[in-house]
Amino acid sequence: MSDTVIKHTSVTAITMVAFALIGTALLAYIFNITREPIEKSEAEARMALFRQILPDEHYYSNVKNNHAKNKDHEHHADDDNDLLKNVVEIAPNELLGNKTPSKAYVAKQDHKLAAVILEAIAHDGYSGDIKLLIAIRADGSISGVRVLAHKETPGLGDYIDIAHGNWIKLFDNQSVETTPLEQWKVKKDGGKFDYMVGATITPRAVVKAVAKSLQFFEQNKHMLEQSSAHDHKPDQKSDHKSEHKD
Repeated sequence: MSDTVIKHTSVTAITMVAFALIGTALLAYIFNITREPIEKSEAEARMALFRQILPDEHYYSNVKNNHAKNKDHEHHADDDNDLLKNVVEIAPNELLGNKTPSKAYVAKQDHKLAAVILEAIAHDGYSGDIKLLIAIRADGSISGVRVLAHKETPGLGDYIDIAHGNWIKLFDNQSVETTPLEQWKVKKDGGKFDYMVGATITPRAVVKAVAKSLQFFEQNKHMLEQSSAHDHKPDQKSDHKSEHKD
């Protein structure tokens, strides 16, 4: 092989490596300058959704002050109402239907649990999984429920979504005290909750999932109150034994 070919190959290789390094550095730079705005946007979107199901302002009264004060990440009393910081990781649990770890967002007042927002999944929807966000007050009553994702039939089963109707608001202020577990069914099955004729499977799945979430809350309320982010998991066995069957 001639010296010219070797020199040309070397120059080409060095050029490619240089472009690769420059490209990597550029991507890293773009990631760093866009990460904070993206994270801020995602946090604002999540908080907007939280406010739909947990609208009482006192749950958020200190959040803005908290972000301003806690750049050093020290704990202050204002942390009580920062739902994005008071996070508990929930291990896979039959009552919530999560097959992978999910999150519980805890609102506190005077260091005591005031409300919690749970992520739940109904696996028995007509067209697949239905992902839910459920806000439960300390007294066990529901503040609100929203559907995060579903694949239900447009114009038929999708009325569970707040964008297509107010059916999901039937859960507002409900609890196992006001409505016994045996009544947590659609009316067709002898329960309390209305449904749209021709679309029974979808609301049946949602009602069942919400009822199970209330059971989860009652069984794990103390854990949720005492836990700090990512360091406690509920007792899977106790949840399984007390699971309600329709």
